[in-house]
Amino acid sequence: MTLGVKAKLWPLQDDIFMSVVSKAHRTPSLTKENAAVKSWFVVDAEGKTLGRLASGIAARLRGKHKATFTPNQDCGDNIIVINASKVKVTGNKETQKMYYHHSRYPGGMTETVFKDLIAKQPEKVIYEAVKGMLPKSKLGDKMLTHCKIFSGAEHNLQAQKPVKLEI
Repeated sequence: MTLGVKAKLWPLQDDIFMSVVSKAHRTPSLTKENAAVKSWFVVDAEGKTLGRLASGIAARLRGKHKATFTPNQDCGDNIIVINASKVKVTGNKETQKMYYHHSRYPGGMTETVFKDLIAKQPEKVIYEAVKGMLPKSKLGDKMLTHCKIFSGAEHNLQAQKPVKLEI
């Protein structure tokens, strides 16, 4: 071996180097969370089944409909839900579906039937359903803040110019 001449250690050395370089160009680029464009959508819950509605809302909040979806970032849209008091459930769930809350004191468990909760707090029914379908982490909590739920047909977010969305 002479000085100044590069010796090949093995015949495919250049091919391996080129494949490593070309792989770098094929990796997907991650979107920055602050660069994600968040749109506003309004969803009418009147006559919709609770679980199907909640899964559609959760997917939009996560951003799974976008090509730039990244599971570890908040890249979803903002959702406004109206007519939460008119959501329906199938079968006997109206009288059998239970919501539980504990006060963290001994004997502090309270049970509420769907029928009673929809009469008193219709927003909480959709809130709990969507919350159960989002990640159980700080990121899931942050995504849930982008969901605004109203029991009636009116909402106070007209300034955002939401687009009607069918789920």
